[in-house]
Amino acid sequence: MFTTRPEIAGTFGVVGSTHWIASQVAMGVLERGGNAFDAAAAAGFTLQVAEPHLNGPGGDCPIIVHEAKSGAQHVICGQGVAPAALTVAHVKGELGLDLIPGTGLLPAMVPGAFDAWALMLRDHGTWSLRDVLSYAIGYARRGIHYVPRVVATLNSVRPLFESEWPTSAAVWLRNGGPQPGGLYANPALADTWERLLREAEAAGRDRIAQIDAARGAWYGGFVAEAIDRFFRGNEVLDASGRRHRGVLTGDDMARWRAGVEAPLRRDYRGTTVLKCGVWSQGPTMLQTLALLEGFDVAGMDPLGERFVHTVVECLKLAFADREAYYGDPDFVDVPIHHLLGAEYNDARRRLVGEEASMELRPGSLPGMPAPWVDHDAASRIDWLTRAAGAGEPTVARLGVSGADTCHIDVIDCQGNMVSATPSGGWLQSSPTIPELGFCLGTRGQMFWLDESLPNGLKPGKRPRTTLSPGMALKDGRPWMSFGTPGGEQQDQWQPIMYARMVDHALNIQQAIDAPSFHTEHWPSSFWPRHARPGKVVIEGRYPTEVADALRARGHQVDVGGEWSEGRLSAARQEADGQLFAGANPRGMQGYAVGR
Repeated sequence: MFTTRPEIAGTFGVVGSTHWIASQVAMGVLERGGNAFDAAAAAGFTLQVAEPHLNGPGGDCPIIVHEAKSGAQHVICGQGVAPAALTVAHVKGELGLDLIPGTGLLPAMVPGAFDAWALMLRDHGTWSLRDVLSYAIGYARRGIHYVPRVVATLNSVRPLFESEWPTSAAVWLRNGGPQPGGLYANPALADTWERLLREAEAAGRDRIAQIDAARGAWYGGFVAEAIDRFFRGNEVLDASGRRHRGVLTGDDMARWRAGVEAPLRRDYRGTTVLKCGVWSQGPTMLQTLALLEGFDVAGMDPLGERFVHTVVECLKLAFADREAYYGDPDFVDVPIHHLLGAEYNDARRRLVGEEASMELRPGSLPGMPAPWVDHDAASRIDWLTRAAGAGEPTVARLGVSGADTCHIDVIDCQGNMVSATPSGGWLQSSPTIPELGFCLGTRGQMFWLDESLPNGLKPGKRPRTTLSPGMALKDGRPWMSFGTPGGEQQDQWQPIMYARMVDHALNIQQAIDAPSFHTEHWPSSFWPRHARPGKVVIEGRYPTEVADALRARGHQVDVGGEWSEGRLSAARQEADGQLFAGANPRGMQGYAVGR
């Protein structure tokens, strides 16, 4: 099978990510003696400079790690929680909103990315925080190459910045703003990181003490104080078409730290897939694979319409359960082991027929009432181009401009593995805090304004994030790290790639390059929480007869661009000691490196 680039192979170390600069930064760390955790952290901070429209210091970051020394896998939860004052009574009762807006200050959670990277570095890395941050600081100070998409995103929100978010204009439209292919610096962010290092190093020479001091300065020191002041002093236009003040405070910051937990896991044809918990959508991949296990996937053409139909119908069932049952397990008892059980999936699998389903069909569980799911999501599609009181009906004017995510996979020669999916803190979605050089995230838009629901808003609760790194074992041994940006598509493109590798023996690059697809059948996690029941989008490289056959089954088929589905990367290690990696060619940005 033709691939756009080779699946690279080596024995020293490999990296795959969504940006070539981040991949090379991580490889540079490995070459200088750092391990996979040092390398991933350095790449993660660099991505905050290279792709500020896809992630930032004020965003989120779930990470799955495999530590070779202990042989254990852990999830580091870099998903922050809702502020104490962000309640249903406030948003729905006092502000009169039916949904938390997708932009502005109101949907801000405690920013989790910094502590996730710092905690991983402290507990598993070997480098100092200064050494790890040196790459990102250098790019923020001297400038980094901006791909055209960064500039296009900025231009889409330029009127908003100029008329409503002046602090963002000051940082991102300085001297007219960046140019495609040019260099652009963020000196305020470089200053923030350098002050953080000074305060960290005041704690002494011990590496761990310095990292903990930096965490303290971020969540209980000058960073938290700047965020508190900005939120108290500003009321900004958001996607609702109205101006709202954020409620995040320094106290909210001080009370939170990233946590460490066991990953969820499920076997699939001799492999074991690891995902984050039910505070993420990650378990939908496990549920999808549990359903696919009962089909002869290996007997299907991996590029044929039966494969597309079967996967899409299984995804519909898995994501219906996401809508019905998933939420922060600190607040709700999610019956995930039942949802992953063989008996439950045997029954659910019988719902997959020869025709496309147009229904949202969550499963029913013994002793539990029928779950609520949103059957009105299709009616909100027009919200994407209309917002009351917002003037001209263009989503970019309100900051709802296409946002996405990043991903990093690293394996070193010791066998350590990292899968990380940083996102949020998008420059186009919330006003920049000028003295820090970054904005906060808007993940709160993923809550429902009903406390009784598993994903209903409550203070201190994690929103059910779409961010979903993946890891897998084969025959009990650590095998592969993988992931992708894509919001709702993350746990669609990943099981597609995974099935093609396990069931059809494709290598990483072949599975990434192969034409892919997604469905928009269920309510989106993003404002305005819309759905397009039955819609399936396939890449333009599929033959016409595949689209025709899917339409004959009742699918609402859209044919996208020839290279439009997926931003996957992955890295794997085999029993003979060889390491392999691949990355997405779509967008001409992702890259895998290694030797």
